[in-house]
Amino acid sequence: MVAAVCACAVTFGTMADVPAGYYSSLAGKREADLKNALHTLLYNHTEVSSYQNLPDYFRRTDVYPPGNDKYGQWWDMYSDIPLYTNTFRGLNREHAFPKSWWGGSQNTPAYVDLNHLYPSEAAANMAKSNYPLGEVQNASFDNGITRVGTPVAGQGGGCRQVFEPDDEYKGDFARTYFYMVCCYQNLHWSYTYMVNNNTYPTLNTWSIDLLLKWNREDPPSQKELDRNEQVYRVQANRNPFIDFKDLPEYLWGNKKGQAFNPSTPSQPIGDPVLITPVQGMSLDFGQVAEGNSGEASLQFRGENIRYNVQLTVTGKDAAMFVPEATQVIPSAINAPEGVWVKIKYRPTTKGIHEARLIVSDYSDGGSRGVTLRGECVDVPVLHDFVALPATDITPEGYTANWEIPAQGGQEDVVDYYVVTRTIVTPGGTPRQVDEVAEENHLAVVDHEPGTAESYHVRSCRLGYYSAQTNEITVEFGSGLGNVGTDVPLGVVYEPSGLRVVCGASHSNLRVFDMSGRLVHALESVDNGTVITLPVGVYLLITDQHPAPVKAVVCE
Repeated sequence: MVAAVCACAVTFGTMADVPAGYYSSLAGKREADLKNALHTLLYNHTEVSSYQNLPDYFRRTDVYPPGNDKYGQWWDMYSDIPLYTNTFRGLNREHAFPKSWWGGSQNTPAYVDLNHLYPSEAAANMAKSNYPLGEVQNASFDNGITRVGTPVAGQGGGCRQVFEPDDEYKGDFARTYFYMVCCYQNLHWSYTYMVNNNTYPTLNTWSIDLLLKWNREDPPSQKELDRNEQVYRVQANRNPFIDFKDLPEYLWGNKKGQAFNPSTPSQPIGDPVLITPVQGMSLDFGQVAEGNSGEASLQFRGENIRYNVQLTVTGKDAAMFVPEATQVIPSAINAPEGVWVKIKYRPTTKGIHEARLIVSDYSDGGSRGVTLRGECVDVPVLHDFVALPATDITPEGYTANWEIPAQGGQEDVVDYYVVTRTIVTPGGTPRQVDEVAEENHLAVVDHEPGTAESYHVRSCRLGYYSAQTNEITVEFGSGLGNVGTDVPLGVVYEPSGLRVVCGASHSNLRVFDMSGRLVHALESVDNGTVITLPVGVYLLITDQHPAPVKAVVCE
């Protein structure tokens, strides 16, 4: 908790004025209509370039003292261990609103939304897992800032453990969750500890009570105000629950049913205002490998714009940044959701490149600038590595492990790892779930008793993936995971496919390809049975051995 140590030494800036017209779409709305208006306003924003480049954004949003990313510390709301900004080692990119709650898909802006992404010390992040917020009664983990344990009566939504942040940050997390359930009310929640699958009110009754309490007791700090401004300059959207502390009351609290009217600066009726892009914002393309290109989209939204908005790229690297259009028409900008303009980053040399997009003539000659930034690096080399046996195995989960890929004593540069879990239900089709990990381990907390699991891992860098590791079968202490040890099943490669190796007959053999498609089935097999299959990778299961056996058929 850096703030507690150093707060007296910092002079913060003041919160910038909320831009004129930004919240005008909320005026007069109440309850469900207000929440729907918030969703429309917040969801349409500029996405950050990529997940792996989040530390670069954190240098703008989560450094203490603010703006001092050379000698400062990471502002970590999960731990008070001093970690300095010369490296991101020991930290994770943490989804404060757990990504597993929407299934973990990377195909949604939520995956890279800075409004709920924070740097977190790795051990605290692992301990909090995907547990809901709550007040801890008996702690199983407590580092002085983060507490994890059994919830007080009435909390948790059925989850056996909850995550309780330090008092200093409880309001921060409450306002983060308020933002998420409005911005992403269109997502389907796989976990409903705190939320339900409806657009209003979305939050459960117990979580409404908890979050309103934390919001009231811990109002927005200068840290939050400053961070909100920095995020706005990256994503061109804001957290309105930081700008308006009482806004949650209109949706879920003591002002429910009343019309909300934002008290923000307004321009005279009929005057043009360009709400986004924002003066001084930057569009970061992050790193791209040599020979590749990057793409980002910039939103244009305004009111009463009368003239075409002109787009001009300037600077020594201007030729490497190419907008899909040189002007945007007023009707598109004045539309409720605005319009998006794609910009390509096409580097011709390795190195850091920067240019400036000048947006002009939107207000009788007005203009503003947006920084365009990208870096071209070598194509990554990703070496093979080995998955290791699971540890910490319980009926509810386990920890998947693997080696850190390296060669010649030099570790690979890796953005993250993709852990592919193969889950087999008795008599069912194997299904695969991909999860992202930043360290060489992953805590799995949602194992379904009675199912078998295995996993393999790939490393990822700049969109390139390593070969997958060996497959590890998780040996649970009881249930399906150890059935195979009683009735062994194996396979040996044959030129025409596979030969079954088993100590006794097996019934209902099913062979699946790695997409989960059933490609072969036999009512029974004995030792020596040959199965003809084309070249490929397969999973085999039987009634006696539901833990999947992986097999590779070569030419």
